[in-house]
Amino acid sequence: MPRHDGPTSLGKTYQRTESGVMHAGAELRLGLTGPVVTPIFQTAAYELPSTQAAADIFDLRADGHAYTRLNNPTCDVLEARMAEVDGAAAALAVSSGQAAIAIGLLNLCQAGDNIVSSNELYGGTWNLLGNTFARFGIQTRFVSPDDPKNFVDATDERTRCYFAETLPNPGLRVFPVEPVAELAEQVGVPLVLDNTMVPYVCRPMDFGAHIVIYSATKYVGGHGSALGGIILDSGAFEWTRHAERHPLMTEPDPAHGGVVWTHTGTHLESSLGRSGYLLKARETLVRDLGPCLSPFNAFLLIQGIETLPLRMRAHGHNAAEVARFLDGHPAVASVRHPSLYVGDEATLVKRYLGGNGGPLIQFELVGGQVAGCRFIEALNLVSHVTNVGDVRSMATHPASTTHAQLPEADRLAAGVTEGSVRLSIGLEHIDDLIADLTNALGAAG
Repeated sequence: MPRHDGPTSLGKTYQRTESGVMHAGAELRLGLTGPVVTPIFQTAAYELPSTQAAADIFDLRADGHAYTRLNNPTCDVLEARMAEVDGAAAALAVSSGQAAIAIGLLNLCQAGDNIVSSNELYGGTWNLLGNTFARFGIQTRFVSPDDPKNFVDATDERTRCYFAETLPNPGLRVFPVEPVAELAEQVGVPLVLDNTMVPYVCRPMDFGAHIVIYSATKYVGGHGSALGGIILDSGAFEWTRHAERHPLMTEPDPAHGGVVWTHTGTHLESSLGRSGYLLKARETLVRDLGPCLSPFNAFLLIQGIETLPLRMRAHGHNAAEVARFLDGHPAVASVRHPSLYVGDEATLVKRYLGGNGGPLIQFELVGGQVAGCRFIEALNLVSHVTNVGDVRSMATHPASTTHAQLPEADRLAAGVTEGSVRLSIGLEHIDDLIADLTNALGAAG
């Protein structure tokens, strides 16, 4: 993985991300003899030393904590860890992955604006963009990522960003990050990527993505114990160069006393000040809408991040073994996992995922939907759960759960058929996984 090029923490020297996920943000703990494990600052508010100090914090003249809806020391460490994972300038933690997508995009858009998005998305994200955002007066134009120029063809003067998933759930077609990022730069909009399915495996900012979003509930946390979302800013997008496209960033904001976010807060020492984009999100949308992350959930997610490199390697290895097994089974009609791809798709897997195909598998049984349901109900070791990203293996039927609300055409565009089964492969021993799948395939008929 790339070398660490930021400051060390409390004198701890490290060069690689594997070390940074355990030590980044240590300087944010209290005192030089603070605890090894990041403490939980389970408090709603903080005692302020003076009225002037309080005013300076609220007016963004000084860094500090006033109220946990805006920031919290435990959440600060989580943000520093995730910024380390992706090589970002700054991070913002929020209450869930859905909140991260909503805040990340609403931070750029207002009524009358539009987003150009890949049509290969998780069902909940499609509904957010296609229905809820539409009620806010923000249009989403869904295009196929087969040809990156489709994004440009759907762009007009009110387009504020491009959006996609690095490895779409559950279609699993790797997104062409670099060519779309280059086109986004030419047009003057940031490329926003949801990298939930392949944290650590892929660092989208290394390939030109400007903003990266995670549902930390999934593989970042890894244990299915806490909800959380992360928004990361590369710091590379030049807002002022494209000021006419981004008035929310470059014009005085009445939501915070008329500040101009591209000129505000850069003197602050913590992650609050390294991104005008995230400072705006924190001080307006998170402040006003309230999707702040619980300090306790931040603590749980930090524990997960510390084993992220090990877990993602193991997830990818197990999933590749399971994909090969399914691909050779007579009851299976088709299998999708990046480790099985050939040609151009295999090139994208090598380029963006480093050959690690990730933890998700989508397949269809010869018997279609009926066989798929029988398969899921016959599983023993693999849990039937509408979630992914756990250390435990999980299975679901997307057409009746995660993608049930999508129109049929959009569901098919996302790669979901009536008989599709999605597996999130965990860290159990491969022999036990194969045995459970073999039994369930036999029961599927």
